[in-house]
Amino acid sequence: MRAVAVTEASQVSEARRRASELAGTLGADETIAGRAAIVATELASNLVKHGGGGQLLVSSYEDGSGHGIQCIALDRGRGIANLQECMRDGYSTAGGSAGAGLGAVQRQSSFMQVASWPGVGTALLARISLAQKQKPAANAASAPAHGFVCVPMTGEEVCGDAAQCVDDANGRTLLVADGLGHGPQAAAAAMEAMRLFARHRHAPVTQILEFLHAGLRATRGAAVAVARFEFGKASIVYGGIGNIAGVIVGQQETRRMISHNGTAGHVARRIQSFDYPYSAGGLVIMHSDGLGTGWSLDRYPGILRMHPTLIAAILYRDYSRGRDDTTVLVADMGRRP
Repeated sequence: MRAVAVTEASQVSEARRRASELAGTLGADETIAGRAAIVATELASNLVKHGGGGQLLVSSYEDGSGHGIQCIALDRGRGIANLQECMRDGYSTAGGSAGAGLGAVQRQSSFMQVASWPGVGTALLARISLAQKQKPAANAASAPAHGFVCVPMTGEEVCGDAAQCVDDANGRTLLVADGLGHGPQAAAAAMEAMRLFARHRHAPVTQILEFLHAGLRATRGAAVAVARFEFGKASIVYGGIGNIAGVIVGQQETRRMISHNGTAGHVARRIQSFDYPYSAGGLVIMHSDGLGTGWSLDRYPGILRMHPTLIAAILYRDYSRGRDDTTVLVADMGRRP
């Protein structure tokens, strides 16, 4: 995932170029590539005109809804007072609306969702499916069950973090890995953790962690955490080595989960998993230490109903430390694929 800083009009072309390059890498046809370029251009332009500047995150996506290109626009502007009105072409106010561009973005996107709060800012997720006929999810029940952002530290071309969510007939398993340090060697460690996780994903959480610890010895090592939910049960199994944070956010309370100190591949004096109660509608949020731990969803009314990727992006925008790679994974563990 690439983060493009957009604070002036001259940077809009960079956002468009990133989207076009990604479309080419994914083998998108001219129609899809053109739609991605339009979306990136409109979102970047709106960041300059109405958001006071911000970031555009450009990446591929693949989940139960399909696969394609996604653009996430993030700003800390005044917010949008009337989301319904701002979707109408030509609508614009001095209060920070996105004007005519949002109508164009919606038409070119397979899926679009906006989150905005007065005084907090605006976040917009737009996805362009590689399957041209794909339309947005019709209702919340069919929406994707997970999403994440994985953003390299400023100045780095690759991210030393990684995240993955896999489903099977019985449940859902999550991984977040943070390669030691940053740059190519950290990325290599994180990618090796992903490969090992894919091979051993059906094992119990503690065994997955043991496989990761053994398999990462040839790398510089990584902080890792794994969460597992069995459909129909009321608990989550979680374990970690190192400083990956894991939190269950429910309607009534927030519960932090435990990881033991260490670095997978080098030092792990204790590998252990714990069971935590989980009820329908709650979210599991896991993140690397590039995100501060003082975050709270209480300042964002209605955010639990948002797309998991958008939730992850908002936390990145508001709580990233800015001096490390940052990964945030959000999952509704109880929602079946």
